[in-house]
Amino acid sequence: QVQLVESGGGLMQAGGSLRLSCVISGRASTVYNMAWWRQAPGKEREIVAAIRRSSETTYYPDSKKGRFAISIDNAKNTVYLQMDSLEPEDTAVYYCAAQFSPWSQYNSWGQGTQVTVSS
Repeated sequence: QVQLVESGGGLMQAGGSLRLSCVISGRASTVYNMAWWRQAPGKEREIVAAIRRSSETTYYPDSKKGRFAISIDNAKNTVYLQMDSLEPEDTAVYYCAAQFSPWSQYNSWGQGTQVTVSS
């Protein structure tokens, strides 16, 4: 249905900022929600932020409010994740994912982009 390609990861020092991008190709109009997830070594994958494609309504878990901001440019079919005040605990592989209805799982995933934050 869609293909997702992330970019923007890298090595950062604590306190810095980074913006990740995710380009949606294919049937982008069928996407209901987009989200950023992350998986740190030895930990389960967790959601970082989500955005409804049509209304641009955003969702953040309580633990992620304040330092992360998700946005979407529907004209460019691109989703962004702005990360500020980075901490070493933010080190993880970051994935973007697509959900196609309110009742479905996130079932289209990108390949991930590595973010490493040094102290």
